[in-house]
Amino acid sequence: MANKRPVFAINWTEVEALAGGSHDNPHHILGMHETTDGVYINAYIPGAKSVTAVSKNTKDTYTLVSDRVNGFFTVKIPDTQSFLYQYKVVFADGTKKTMLDPYVFEPVIDPIDISRFNDGIHYEIYEKLGAHPCMLDGIKGVLFAVWAPHAARVSVVGDFNGWNGRMHMMRRIEYSGIFELFVPGLAVGEIYKYEIQTKSGDTFMKPDPYENAAELRPANASKIVDLTYNWKDAKYYEGRDFVKAERPMNIYEVHLGSFKRPKDGREFYNYREIAKELADYAADMGYTHVELMPVMEHEQDATLGYQTTGFYAPTSRYGEPVDFMYFVDYMHSKGIGVICDWVPSQFPMNVNGIARFDGEPLYEPKDKRRSENPRWGTYIFDYGRKEVKNYLISNALYWISKYHIDGLRIDSAASMLYLDYGRSYGNWIPNQYGGNENLEAIEFFKELNTIINERYPHCMVMVEEESGWPMLTEKIEDGGMGFDYRWNMSWMQDLLSYMALDPLYRKYEHKKLTNSLSNAYDEKYILEFSHNEVVGGKGSIVDQMPGGYEEKFANLRLLYGCMMTHPGKKLLFMGQEFAQFKAFSVSGEIDWNLLEFDAHTILRNYVKALNHLYQREPALYEMDSNAQGFEWVNANAANESIVSFLRKTARKEDTLLVVCNFTPVSYDKYKIGVPYAGSYKEIFCSDNEKFGGDGSRNHAARASRRSACDGRTNSITIGLAPLSMSIFKLSGSAGPKTGAKKKTPNKRA
Repeated sequence: MANKRPVFAINWTEVEALAGGSHDNPHHILGMHETTDGVYINAYIPGAKSVTAVSKNTKDTYTLVSDRVNGFFTVKIPDTQSFLYQYKVVFADGTKKTMLDPYVFEPVIDPIDISRFNDGIHYEIYEKLGAHPCMLDGIKGVLFAVWAPHAARVSVVGDFNGWNGRMHMMRRIEYSGIFELFVPGLAVGEIYKYEIQTKSGDTFMKPDPYENAAELRPANASKIVDLTYNWKDAKYYEGRDFVKAERPMNIYEVHLGSFKRPKDGREFYNYREIAKELADYAADMGYTHVELMPVMEHEQDATLGYQTTGFYAPTSRYGEPVDFMYFVDYMHSKGIGVICDWVPSQFPMNVNGIARFDGEPLYEPKDKRRSENPRWGTYIFDYGRKEVKNYLISNALYWISKYHIDGLRIDSAASMLYLDYGRSYGNWIPNQYGGNENLEAIEFFKELNTIINERYPHCMVMVEEESGWPMLTEKIEDGGMGFDYRWNMSWMQDLLSYMALDPLYRKYEHKKLTNSLSNAYDEKYILEFSHNEVVGGKGSIVDQMPGGYEEKFANLRLLYGCMMTHPGKKLLFMGQEFAQFKAFSVSGEIDWNLLEFDAHTILRNYVKALNHLYQREPALYEMDSNAQGFEWVNANAANESIVSFLRKTARKEDTLLVVCNFTPVSYDKYKIGVPYAGSYKEIFCSDNEKFGGDGSRNHAARASRRSACDGRTNSITIGLAPLSMSIFKLSGSAGPKTGAKKKTPNKRA
């Protein structure tokens, strides 16, 4: 444990640096130092009146002397070798304290770890940097380590040392930019920060960039926690090696703090309480996943979590890290996957995060033309700096590994991919080829997706990208970026703007219904009506529908029916399943009281029935990424504002015929072509009385006739309700497929 040297002499310049709070390698002088004729014990304890070293084995005591620099104590013990000891300290105010010496321990972080981190390939760096309860040389304590290459000195401060930056100064590890210190006797539950002194002499405190937990806002100190948890979700992971695109995925997007609020005066439920409320609801409603708006620590509620301050910490608003582990575990026990919004695109400029962490740009580029996002007033990560890239990729892996999440949704990828995003002319720097593409961000995405796919192939990475950047979900070896899914924002925008029209004028915008199918298979898509559509003064989705009360609900049922039958996975933001009328706000829970009214309860039942239908019918999900899974029947009935199409699998019996009527006009005998001769049964209709409609027009199955329509030999005649979506399924076939030739015996000449 001692710092061994053949000779030792106190360097008073170093002592002065200790007293001035500017020493970056205190282990060089403090602690026990073995010499040829005995040992020195040196301590620097500001405010101490007396310091005594007590041998842990022999109980011998040695009084350290301070006669030159206040707070610096030393003793030479001749003719002895190093031994275990602790300090008994009496402070000037009369308080007494027994403490172990933090400066007797050898460096902990291995040179290989340092090399991998500096090369940007240490994907478990979160196991080294941060605050980690551990045992060294049989002594329990906490190892602190932080990357701060521009700092002149870094100290750990907290309640345990009176927030005094001269008490626990850290050792700079050469050629790494890392400072570390093992503090013996420190326990889980303590709060801490790093006190950083810059080369110019400025001193300030920062939370830990690798903190595993933080204080409840508005306080912002980091917190030492134990991440041990007994997971029980092994059964959930059985069979998770399936092809993702061939499985149903219906996502319920949630802001945890606003899903439900306690009635006992508390501000929020704990993660464990929310888990039980949310899992049961999502499972009953027919959702396969929940997507959580950012649960990473953030200061301002109004940012909804998208301005992250603690990338490695679940927000303390809802409890401790183990509580969030329980949340995920419980969701898995109900068969519900957990997706987390993740924000590698930005971080706040305020002093309480990683901005200018060590007094200079570190996680952000130096040039403000690359470091600042003027649209949001935030910093952008320096994706070209290896340690920063490592910070982000290991962060993604941390949430998958430590918290067992099933997916990450990357927020606003466009702001990362374009160097001129949100910038005016002349206020951005082109890349090396003169373009506006952020080549470093592109490589970051490729590496991120490669590593996650290699290590956690069951985990999905999905991306929000509004510019239309191509091939995001294509394989990297084929020129893509390797994402599993992207949000289909153009589909969402087209359909919402179409549905907002008075039905009288929809025929003039018919292409907004059909355009999405021209590129539906260019990428692997998620069809989303997310929180983005109900914030920023947009109101709710139902409020964007035209007409009176009943017409709004009919249009909303039709909108949701279109989403569920269109190729692509699904996502709906909380509250929209029962037609919350007001825009989303974090100030309270969603309007569950609306379920006291029949129209809202009936709509929720409709969404529930639609969700369960989606999971029952393979044609609605199995070939989402294969153009053979969709076929138009009639996309050209613009004057009637009607579209009809097929959803298919490789099995004929799975085929569904979908008919959507976007006008308030009903048809008693609407003729439509069908792919096979046989009997077609309506298995779902948005106008069913139990869903708030006037009643389905197709109570009996419809037998096909050999009467050409829509370019097909066979057709059926159906009733078509106003503002409705109907789904038909072949219930009995007759004869060969349409267009098939009758086989004749081979004849010999």
